[in-house]
Amino acid sequence: MANSKYEYVKSFEVEDEVMPPNLIVVRIDGRGFRKFSEVHEFEKPNDERALNLMNSCAAAMLEEYPDIVFSYGFSDEYSFVFKKTTKFYQRRASKIVSLVVSFFTSIYTTKWKEFFPHKELRYPPSFRAWVICCASMEVLQTYLAWRQNDCHINNQYNTCFWMLVKCGKTEEEAQEVLKGTHKQEKNELLFQQFGINYKNLPSMFRQGSCVCKTQVEDIVKYSENGTPVKRLRRKPIIVHSDNIAARSFWNEHPFLLKELGDFREDINNIKPEYVKSFQFENKLMPLTWIVVRIDGCHFHRFSEVHEFEKPNDEQALNLMNSCAVAVLEQFKDVIFSYGVSDEYSFVLKKDSQFYQRRGSEIVTALVSYFTSIYVMKWKEFFPQKELKYPPCFDGRAVLYPTSEILRDYLTWRQVDCHINNQYNTCFWMLVKSGKSKSEAQAYLKGTQAREKNEVLVQQFGIDYNTLPLMFRQGSSAFWNKEEKTGMYENGASAEKSGKKVVVEHCNIIEQSFWEAHPSILNEKPHMV
Repeated sequence: MANSKYEYVKSFEVEDEVMPPNLIVVRIDGRGFRKFSEVHEFEKPNDERALNLMNSCAAAMLEEYPDIVFSYGFSDEYSFVFKKTTKFYQRRASKIVSLVVSFFTSIYTTKWKEFFPHKELRYPPSFRAWVICCASMEVLQTYLAWRQNDCHINNQYNTCFWMLVKCGKTEEEAQEVLKGTHKQEKNELLFQQFGINYKNLPSMFRQGSCVCKTQVEDIVKYSENGTPVKRLRRKPIIVHSDNIAARSFWNEHPFLLKELGDFREDINNIKPEYVKSFQFENKLMPLTWIVVRIDGCHFHRFSEVHEFEKPNDEQALNLMNSCAVAVLEQFKDVIFSYGVSDEYSFVLKKDSQFYQRRGSEIVTALVSYFTSIYVMKWKEFFPQKELKYPPCFDGRAVLYPTSEILRDYLTWRQVDCHINNQYNTCFWMLVKSGKSKSEAQAYLKGTQAREKNEVLVQQFGIDYNTLPLMFRQGSSAFWNKEEKTGMYENGASAEKSGKKVVVEHCNIIEQSFWEAHPSILNEKPHMV
């Protein structure tokens, strides 16, 4: 981080650690998946390939993050349970929930063609998520029972509903037929009218899917004489059970007993309100600027694996900018964004009521959508490069009470951009000239801005101030007025004004930028 007078804005960040011994559960839910399933013509009431895609993503989560030891999902939702001793990202809720939803989204988008080889992904899928703090194993048990009960109730209703629709009823008529019916009545309707025994339907539809870990023998290498060398490793498996909250199911999986604990007795009464009270929800203070900052996760490695140009890869930056534009177009409450390298900050309007200002849902919706766009647009910016593994991002929401402090935050990020870019430009030029990375670091240690500029000019003939503005000043994306020339029927021309998202590389520290764009912060133009 740059050392500047604007760093005081970091003091507005709040701690959101989930304190032990609370168990951490992250639940993700499809955003607008009813429309998504219609546009992509999913089979109703259950599309087996869509469910298998969700399960494959959940299994990938357990492979990627060893601290996730169990997950349960149905339809477009999945819950991930972390081991009780987890120190994953210091148990910070915003970091954990945004990372989980981002990686899941990235996997979902990446794996789409594997499960739907003949269907184009027409628009970016995205999810929202939140943390549930389970204060005890009893709370976790109740939570899992509640989700599986929801799976059963929803699936039974949807099975009846879509069978009625398929036989000729309108959706309104089908709703009216099912209004007030109980479980037994729905079973009778399915059997008598359609010859369907509900209990014979695939268990994945009725019970949902669990992903947990088991020990398997894997070949890790071959000896010189060709003999396979095997090791025991934990591997995710997908299982189905009619009661995942039962002691009998839990006892079948010793790994769960070890990493989480046991269920003392079976439960009969499920009270969703009881479980919901443990939801880790940070409702954001009204009438404050919300800034959601997104950062690439382990992007140092990601950039090396994908051979990004150093110190700046123009195509990689343009991809980030394109994702930012898409976020502004999708979420109308986002009025401005600023990005550099693998980070982007999104400013929501001060009076925003997006998701009723529930922090987790705001952050995860933006992070998930950004990730989805990044994966989908990869080929557009890197047509000759394969995306070798799924990228992911984390995010957090920070509140700033005044426009002045918000501008100081944005100034801090742009100052950081300049300092980091100047250092990185010198560093990579030194490395390219033959120095090792350690030698380059030692050479630049303690140098000031003027000295770095002299290094660039004297050793490499580079005037830092002539480098592309995008590298030196970062990128700002915002809504701007657009003047269009139209034609009347009589042939006369007319000026039409509209709005579109633009990306500019400019100095946002100076007052002049904000005076030129008063609508961003809803400020009155400066009167001379």
